[in-house]
Amino acid sequence: MTDTFSFTLHKQDGLARRGTVHTLHGDIRTPAFMPVGTAGTVKALYMDQVRDAGADIILGNVYHLMLRPGAERVARLGGLHKMSRWKGPILTDSGGFQVMSLAQLRKLTEDGVTFQSHIDGSKHFLSPERSMEIQRLLGSTIHMQLDECVAFPHTPEDAERAMKLSLRWAERSRVAFGEQPGRGCFGIVQGGADAELREQSARGLVDIGFHGYAIGGLAVGEGQEIMLSTIEATQPYLPLDKPRYLMGVGTPLDLLESVARGVDMFDCVMPTRSGRHGQAFTSTGKMNLRNAKFAEDERPLDETIDHPALRDYSRAYLHHLVRAGEILGMMIVSWANIAYYQHLMAGMRDAIDRDRFETFRSDTRAKWDAGEPPA
Repeated sequence: MTDTFSFTLHKQDGLARRGTVHTLHGDIRTPAFMPVGTAGTVKALYMDQVRDAGADIILGNVYHLMLRPGAERVARLGGLHKMSRWKGPILTDSGGFQVMSLAQLRKLTEDGVTFQSHIDGSKHFLSPERSMEIQRLLGSTIHMQLDECVAFPHTPEDAERAMKLSLRWAERSRVAFGEQPGRGCFGIVQGGADAELREQSARGLVDIGFHGYAIGGLAVGEGQEIMLSTIEATQPYLPLDKPRYLMGVGTPLDLLESVARGVDMFDCVMPTRSGRHGQAFTSTGKMNLRNAKFAEDERPLDETIDHPALRDYSRAYLHHLVRAGEILGMMIVSWANIAYYQHLMAGMRDAIDRDRFETFRSDTRAKWDAGEPPA
């Protein structure tokens, strides 16, 4: 733990990077996957399970927490760390993405966005300054600027307008964040799928000066090819000595290919959302545990990984739990998915350290492509 927020780049293998983000609440080993704790909980898991799976940091959502239980209440109760019993770093998003995707009757202006809650229709206003205030009240380690994320597909005009508004909001967010020892503020690169807009956004954010830089506006329906080309168009303009965060991504393949393009941090609801629907991620690819072929399969989810969620429960048992709609099935498969994602990140960190990332990348993809060997 440190009073100075910083990033140490330990090793680079091609564009893949292995580093450490140093924060008030502890270190974050990168490449890092951040489990999403939407409302102060990583769904269906205890925080001890998340930590023991290998996660250094989790994510919280400003939009959901400001509506319920409210940022001021969280602050009165000691902050998000105390409430959730998570002792490590927490990154909070700005609320902008959820406002654009979930809120009703939203009205966007230069000042901010006015919207109605999807829960009860109550009216709220979110500005760059209010988003920073909420994140400070929550007590998070990393604050994200407020931005506008445009849906895909979009017009070039919409992408440019949102990017320029996000840059203006970035400056206001950075001023509102001020200086908070051991905590960081990240800017968010926008610009749709336009390489020139992405460059303009990245350069503008670097001029403002943030502790880290996120690539936003992706994983919104554009497809993996566009996502990866956008990363390639953006990363040359991001500082080598600051962490790079790809927001809302993604599948294990997305993580592997994005690390190969210089990304350090990720978050996504996929491992827990998929787990609640009986889909497991393993070293041999995805597994739909609802399938009848697992009804009498006594093997564990993944025989190659020494973790209780992947090692100690048979596929037959998990198939039964999932088909029966038992809560325990959702819990175990979500736990297993978080453990697999952390196993994948640890494997990438080790491979980068040993100058073997490309071998690791090709071997991992080959195992996914080959699928599960017969019993």
